[in-house]
Amino acid sequence: MLNSNFKTFTFLLTSIVLIATQTAADEIRVAVASNFYPIMKEIVLKYELKNSNSSEGHKIILIPGSSGRHYAQILNGAPFDLFFSADKLRPVLLEKKGISESESRFTYALGKLVLWSSLDNFIKKEERLYQKDIRFLAIANPKIAPYGVAAREVLLSMNLWEEIQSKLIRGENIAQTFQFVNSENVKLGFVSYSQLMNPSFPVGGSFWEVPQSLYKPIEQQVVLLRQSSLGKDFLSFVRSDESLNIISKYGYDLP
Repeated sequence: MLNSNFKTFTFLLTSIVLIATQTAADEIRVAVASNFYPIMKEIVLKYELKNSNSSEGHKIILIPGSSGRHYAQILNGAPFDLFFSADKLRPVLLEKKGISESESRFTYALGKLVLWSSLDNFIKKEERLYQKDIRFLAIANPKIAPYGVAAREVLLSMNLWEEIQSKLIRGENIAQTFQFVNSENVKLGFVSYSQLMNPSFPVGGSFWEVPQSLYKPIEQQVVLLRQSSLGKDFLSFVRSDESLNIISKYGYDLP
């Protein structure tokens, strides 16, 4: 009798573990850079529609934020399955530290930096940055945001970095930087070109597309952090023509 009860208990415990494991396998948490969040939402929607007849109940949870913050959270054990960074540096570091799955890293988009104002005809060329009437200039925080790093590189290339320090307004990420300018609290800021190309959120104003010669290429890379069949399948979808068309539509160059 005791042996029978033990076998029953063991069977129930094993079933619970298997169910929990299956549930975890069917859900992934994706840390995504703020600039890519609108695009990722559209890609996830397309992926879910494509797999809508599946009985497995896949669930993809998106967590937007600055790449620097996500990187720190990953080092501290945050339960992310995928990390879509806005740069190459942090995915490379995670690979070197053995935190990401080997050979999972690749470039999913090439970002472009623009100087933007929500005011029409406010910007024509780079000369606007040299004018003395600039009160504030918004950039993403270079310490944690790759687009902030690019903005700093541009200002250094133009010999303006030291001179303009007192006028800088630093956003937590590129999304917050965009909001500073869009609200007209700040008339001028460096943002991602993709933010101006969002078909769901058209914006006006004027902008200058910064020449690539003034900053290092913004290679946005992804890494798989945990072995997951859903994670691998989703990464394959990100590299498909369906996803690449979405990425291109939002103003990114393709790798």
